[in-house]
Amino acid sequence: MILDEHPQALILTGPTGSGKSQLALDLAARLDAEIISMDSMALYRRMDIGTAKPTAEERCRVPHHLLDVLEPWESASVAWWLERAEKCCRDIRSRGKRPLFVGGTPLYLKALLFGLFDGPPADDTIRRRLSDEAAAAGGAALHARLAAVDPVSAARLHPNDVRRVIRALEVWELTGRPISDWQTQWNTATSDRIDGRCFYLDLPRSELYARIDARVKRMIAEGLIEEARALRQLERPLSREAAQALGYKEMFAYLDGQADLTTTIQNIQTRSRQLARRQLTWFRHLPSCRPIRAELTFAAWGFTML
Repeated sequence: MILDEHPQALILTGPTGSGKSQLALDLAARLDAEIISMDSMALYRRMDIGTAKPTAEERCRVPHHLLDVLEPWESASVAWWLERAEKCCRDIRSRGKRPLFVGGTPLYLKALLFGLFDGPPADDTIRRRLSDEAAAAGGAALHARLAAVDPVSAARLHPNDVRRVIRALEVWELTGRPISDWQTQWNTATSDRIDGRCFYLDLPRSELYARIDARVKRMIAEGLIEEARALRQLERPLSREAAQALGYKEMFAYLDGQADLTTTIQNIQTRSRQLARRQLTWFRHLPSCRPIRAELTFAAWGFTML
């Protein structure tokens, strides 16, 4: 796995709006590190404001990797990202630098810490049937069914995360075993092996929510409406992942006249806070990922590994 092959690699994660990107710039400068983005939406070109990408000046200050590597109509799997992240680590280490992973996509973090899930391949027939059931009865109905057969996975997944709920039910139907049983990588040995290398920013809830609300307003002021409109004018339709991205989905609804701007801003803020809560739930279930305040990251890593 990447963290075994590159023992100097470090991970800074946290919920959306927690300030990890800005903190990472200071950390990278002190660590003589280059940053590898761990954000699934930052992969896309022309989606800059809504994904809060680092500015051109910040990228000159510290090299960033796995930003702007896909067109908005393309898709990427976790395996695809993991393969490219490993190549980035090799390149960074060849220059005598330290890889610093920064971002908040939980599935990327999980794959980085534990490797890829080794389970049965997808079954299109089962997936279509479950997708039809979700469309007819709602995601909560599928989530309740998952809770009956795999309460561990159900506790980790939000009822609105229909795609992953379907995958968990698919594994149950194919194997008769819950997906949480297959995920044997989640163990104490992994936690011990990378202890002290992975931290998530843990802010007081009121402070985090205030930061999120302010950031959404700032994105609007910086041109999120125009950015979303430009995406609609591309020569090809957006991929499902890009079209559902936080902030863009709500902005597309605004452009279609489904909500006024005030309501749209409130919807983005609400969905951002909901995402932050789900991310924090993920991080707290990862034994290898430790909570920390921003000002303590310097002392925690101590820069003794340089």
